[in-house]
Amino acid sequence: MQVFTFILLIPGIPSLLRTIYGKRHKSLERKIAGLDFQNPIGLAAGFDKDGKYFNVMSVLGFSHIEIGTVTPRPQPGNPKPRLFRLVKSNGLINRMGFNNDGAEALAERLKKKRPAGIIIGANIGKNKDTPNDEAVNDYLKCFTTLYNLVDYFTVNVSSPNTPGLRSLQEKEPLTKLLVTLQKENSLHKPIFLKIAPDLTTQQLDEIIEIVVNTNITGVIATNTTITREGLKESKNEVEEMGAGGLSGSPLLEMSVSVVKYLAEKSNKRFTIIGVGGIEDYDSAKKHLDAGADLIQIYTGLIYTGPTVVKKILRQLVSFKSMDA
Repeated sequence: MQVFTFILLIPGIPSLLRTIYGKRHKSLERKIAGLDFQNPIGLAAGFDKDGKYFNVMSVLGFSHIEIGTVTPRPQPGNPKPRLFRLVKSNGLINRMGFNNDGAEALAERLKKKRPAGIIIGANIGKNKDTPNDEAVNDYLKCFTTLYNLVDYFTVNVSSPNTPGLRSLQEKEPLTKLLVTLQKENSLHKPIFLKIAPDLTTQQLDEIIEIVVNTNITGVIATNTTITREGLKESKNEVEEMGAGGLSGSPLLEMSVSVVKYLAEKSNKRFTIIGVGGIEDYDSAKKHLDAGADLIQIYTGLIYTGPTVVKKILRQLVSFKSMDA
C-alpha cells in the first residue's frame, strides 16, 4: 500500500489510473437514497479503517468507499497475529477487533481534499470496553463527529470480533440504537445496518421489521461468518488459525441467500448492499440477481488484484449492451 501511495504522488499518475481502472459508463449509474453512484461496486469496510487510503483506492473504479469500522476512542484491536489467508479457499479469517485511531482522527483526515465523484461512507461501532447497555452512546458519538464529513453511515452490530457485539442485533437494543440515530439525522443521511450471515430466518424477519419501522435506508448483507464450512484447507490448518470472522469465496452462497431472503420477504422495501465472496463477474451477478442494489468487495480485491472492479464493470456493460 505504501508503494502504491508513493506512485500516486507522481504527477499525472492518478489521472492515468482512473482512465485505466475507472472508466464510467452511463448504463451502470444509479441513484440510491439521493446519492449518485457511478456504478454498483464499492470497497467494503475493513480495508481502510482510518481513512488513510480512500484517495488511493478511488482510482480503481469504485463508486463508493466505506471507511471503518471506527469507534469513538482509539483502540489497538486484538493481539497479533489476527489476519490469516486461506489460500486454497480464496478466503480470509480475521479477528482484528476494530483496531482504529478513533472518530476524531478520522474526522481530521476527512476534512482534507476528497476525490471528486466518490461517495464516502462511515462504518461505525462501539469500543470494546463499552458495555452493551451504553453502546448507543458510542454509536451516537461517531455519528455526530462524522456527520458533516461523510455521505452515509453503516451501523456495525455484526462483527464477531468484539465480545457481545452481535447481541445488539436483537430487536430491543437494535431498535433503540437506530431510533436514536434517526432522531439525530437532521439531514436525512442514508443509514445502513450491517448484519451477520449467521442469522436465522426468524431473526431476519425481525431485521426487516426493524428496518421498515425505523425507516433507515437499508441493509448491508453480510459481515463475516463464524462458520468454517466448505473450506479446502484441512481441519487442523483452520483450527490453528483460531477464532475470527471468515470472508471471501466460502461466504458467497451464505451472503447471497441472505440478500435473496431480504429482497423477497420485504418486497424490496429498502436498499440492499450485497457483500461476501465477490471476486469476479459471476459472483457479483449472483448478488445483483438476488436483489442487491449495490455490491461491495474486500477479500476478492486481495486475491484478484486491483483490476477486479474494472473486469466486473466491463462485463456488466457488455451484458447490458446485449440485453438492450
